[in-house]
Amino acid sequence: MPGFVLLVRDRKDGDPAMRLGITVTKKIGGAVVRNRMKRRFRALARTILPQSGVTGADHVLIGRSDGIERDFSALTRELEKALVRVKAPPSEQELRQNQRRDQPKRPGKRR
Repeated sequence: MPGFVLLVRDRKDGDPAMRLGITVTKKIGGAVVRNRMKRRFRALARTILPQSGVTGADHVLIGRSDGIERDFSALTRELEKALVRVKAPPSEQELRQNQRRDQPKRPGKRR
């Protein structure tokens, strides 16, 4: 399991700036642990987002418990892989799932 979850949302406001948000919940640990994790995420974003980030988008890293003691190089590989997946065009399966989700629900009997 990766040490974080990455959410990327295009702002569609014409501003090419990439913004970063970081969140680590109390479930992960005390203040010292959470702050260390946030420092590592900031360093990770500082090195990777300028080259690989999505321009004009908000990037949010959500810390997970597996990321506390994870090697920095492993976190780097995971973020690069996640950004490649975000930039890739959606597969046909993802398109079908989105179409199904966007279709209005048919009225029916309630049980």
